[in-house]
Amino acid sequence: MRDDALEPAEHNDRNLVVVDVGGGTGFTTLGIVERVDAKNVTILDQSPHQLAKAKEKEALKECMIVEGDAEDLPFETDYADRYVSAGSIEYWPDPQRGIKEAYRVIKKGGKACLIGPVYPTFWLSRFFADMWMLFPKEEEYIEWFEKAGFKDVQIKRIGPQWYRGVRRHGLIMGCSVTGVKPASGDSPLQLGPKVEDVEKPVNPFVFLVRFLIGASAGVYYVLVPIYMWLKDQVVPKGQPI
Repeated sequence: MRDDALEPAEHNDRNLVVVDVGGGTGFTTLGIVERVDAKNVTILDQSPHQLAKAKEKEALKECMIVEGDAEDLPFETDYADRYVSAGSIEYWPDPQRGIKEAYRVIKKGGKACLIGPVYPTFWLSRFFADMWMLFPKEEEYIEWFEKAGFKDVQIKRIGPQWYRGVRRHGLIMGCSVTGVKPASGDSPLQLGPKVEDVEKPVNPFVFLVRFLIGASAGVYYVLVPIYMWLKDQVVPKGQPI
C-alpha cells in the first residue's frame, strides 16, 4: 500500500528536495528514498522516540532528522519540491492549518501528497472513529487543499488488494490526496493565531473512559482487517463482501 499511496507524489527525480511530515519511524520515508537521494529528504515529527527509530534505519542515515510541529513547520517558504505526510493528519488539532503549511513550504509547481484514513460508513466503525481520532471525509480533504490554494487537487483511494473497495470500516481503506502549488509564496488562506489549550486540567474520569474506548478501538481496527481477509477467502471473486 505504501508504494501505491506514494505514486501520485511523483518522486521522479533523485535530486528532488522532499519533506516527510509526521514521518515517525521512517516507514514512509523508506519508500521515498527508493526514488530520491536520502541526503535530500527531511523527516519531521513531534516525537523524539519515533525519530530515534528512524535514525537507526541504515537507508535513512543521510536524511535530515528534525523535531517539529506539522502545523508550524521550521522550513523557509518555497523550500521543498515535494511535501509528504502519511498517517499523521488524524492526530493534528487543526488539519487546515497543517495543509496551509504544506502549501507554504513547497516551491511553485511543487506537489503535496497527504495520505490518511477515510471516515467509515458502518455505524460501529463510525462510533470508534469518533472516539479515537480524526477520520476525515474525502470531500473534507479536497476542501482543505483547495482553501489552502492548491490547484489540480486529486484524490486516490488506497487499500489492500483483498479489500475489494469496501469502505465501511475506514482506516484500512484510506486515500492519497495531492495538490500542486500554482505560485510562489505563502498560502492565500488567512488564519488567526494558533490556539491550543494545553493547560486546562484533564478530568481523570473522562480521560479513563476515553482511554478505554481508544484501546477498544485499537483492538477493533485490528480485528476488522482479519475479518475482511477471511471474507475475501470465502466469498467468490467478483462478488461484493
